[in-house]
Amino acid sequence: MAKTDSTGSTWRYRWAHRQNVRRVSTYRGAEKAWRRRDDELRRLRALAADFHGSAAAGAGLPMELTADEVVLWALPAAQLVEVRHTAVLPAPDLTVALPAGPLRPRRPDGVRVTDAGMAVITSRRLVLLGGRGRRDWAYGRMTGLAHDPASPVTLIQVLDHRRTAGLLLPTDAAPDFRFKLTLAFADAIEQRAAVLAQLDELIAEHAQLKPFRPAVATPGQARLSSFVPGGRRTIAVAAALALLVPAALIESDPSDPTGGPEVAAAATPSGEPVLIRPAPPALTRGTPAPKPAKPPRAAPSTTGDPRCGAPQNPLGYGFCGGTRIRKPATEVCDWFDCVPQFWAGRGYLVQCRDGSVSLAGGRSDACAEHRGVRRTITK
Repeated sequence: MAKTDSTGSTWRYRWAHRQNVRRVSTYRGAEKAWRRRDDELRRLRALAADFHGSAAAGAGLPMELTADEVVLWALPAAQLVEVRHTAVLPAPDLTVALPAGPLRPRRPDGVRVTDAGMAVITSRRLVLLGGRGRRDWAYGRMTGLAHDPASPVTLIQVLDHRRTAGLLLPTDAAPDFRFKLTLAFADAIEQRAAVLAQLDELIAEHAQLKPFRPAVATPGQARLSSFVPGGRRTIAVAAALALLVPAALIESDPSDPTGGPEVAAAATPSGEPVLIRPAPPALTRGTPAPKPAKPPRAAPSTTGDPRCGAPQNPLGYGFCGGTRIRKPATEVCDWFDCVPQFWAGRGYLVQCRDGSVSLAGGRSDACAEHRGVRRTITK
């Protein structure tokens, strides 16, 4: 038997069931994305703490190691690239950041491949054992190190001012290669503790972003707008039409299509009065007709909707400007139409052009599947 409320209806229970299914699905997606990033950060933290090479790892490689040099990592597939024009690269830093998205297997413009071979990271240098010879980059002579954010290319500039060169790596191995190269450079300048401190800070910040399990929706929370197909949008469109249609009818004045006033004349022999429309005033040749005066435009009201068009909600969220919302209330999706995987967003609240709400404001891919960003939601 279907459950009903005190009025005998079941739509409230159906609404509560749909809300709970959507909330659980959104929460699970956000929790899965959060867990994936948390695992990666902790993996990098453990790798940074235990990243040590050995002289035995260089056995069999066609290169000689110095007395205190050890091999940290070797990548069998790498390509040597050179920049056709002079590039100004930033100074090497120890910034640790996870890629925002998957790298594309392409070369940036102006970069050409000149050789291929094995890339070896040692405690003193980066070496490419290519088919045309060996290329070395000593950490002590590096003046610039740049990782392309969209493609798996790392460019290096050294003190001898030769043409800027670097490595083109496999897309799946590029993130680990870049991280281990950062660790090797940090060891060379005795700054591994700074890398560990960055990772600890990233883990602590990410722990604060863990999504909360959503509250359970009850039938008593259902609004009457949920009973109408389309919800609040349908009601808003109907209200707008109810206001526009009477205004259009009054403006058109169908009872008097010619638009002129009527004047009663004297009675005719038939005994009925005759309505005579006065003739328009004669215009002198060469004199332009006077233009009707435009009514003054009404000033915008400052006492209108306090939310500036946002859906009615007890959270105080609106479109009028104010503080951006980076940590919305857990019940935000009860009052706004949230996009799928809403809680997986990393940014601030924005409204997409299709009316849905996203938590990816400030990112280049915000509302990418919802026709782009329309405006920011503030409080």
